[in-house]
Amino acid sequence: MKSFLRLFLVPLISLTFAGVSFAQGAPPAGSEKKMEKKSEAPKTSRVTGEATAVDAKAGTLTVKAKDKEMSFTAEGKSAKGALEKIKVGDQVRVSYTDKDGKLIARSVSAAKTTKAGETKAKSAMKKEETKGGMK
Repeated sequence: MKSFLRLFLVPLISLTFAGVSFAQGAPPAGSEKKMEKKSEAPKTSRVTGEATAVDAKAGTLTVKAKDKEMSFTAEGKSAKGALEKIKVGDQVRVSYTDKDGKLIARSVSAAKTTKAGETKAKSAMKKEETKGGMK
């Protein structure tokens, strides 16, 4: 009986350790490059505010959001096309990336309004102000 157990246990244990050592092997060289490309992808941010300057021909937009002005350069046909529909004073939502210190607008759209005619961002700020006053 002991020889029968040894006959099956020794190869089973050997295969187990071989599998563990194979799992700890170095990853292929191409996988590191893929991970580097993912980390280099720019992070997309969004901002909602009032358009203070629009130049559809030049592809530029300036938005005042939370007491600071941000200047964007539109990149792509959809973003440049959306600038033609935006007027100074409109509430806009901009999705952008920061590329070498320059804000690049990926998409520009009119901010959705609530029933009262104010943007969601303004209504959220009002809620925060009322919460702050209740403390």
